[in-house]
Amino acid sequence: VQLVESGGGLVPPGGSLRLSCAASGFTFRNYVMSWHRQAPGKEREFVAYITSDGSSTNYADSVKGRFTISRDNAKNTVYLQMNTLKPEDTGVYSCRSAWSGNVYWGQGTQVTVSS
Repeated sequence: VQLVESGGGLVPPGGSLRLSCAASGFTFRNYVMSWHRQAPGKEREFVAYITSDGSSTNYADSVKGRFTISRDNAKNTVYLQMNTLKPEDTGVYSCRSAWSGNVYWGQGTQVTVSS
């Protein structure tokens, strides 16, 4: 089982990034997928999730209207489009898969929002 995030980097405030999480080793289309982040010195927090068929999504209040989660079950990939980024969005972003008691995490990708 592997979840591999990519797309992180350094971006100025107001900028955009698109994160990807490529999955392998399990039946991706069965799993709810979510993104989480951990800022320096803080606990990891929920960012967004999407149901297995992509029909429903949910977001943390802090990112509503700025971030969009999506998935492509044919490519075994989940995405996080992040717009209007703020310095407080800085952190390590990790994807998580969950279904029937099975939970997997990726190692994360660093996002830094700074001028």
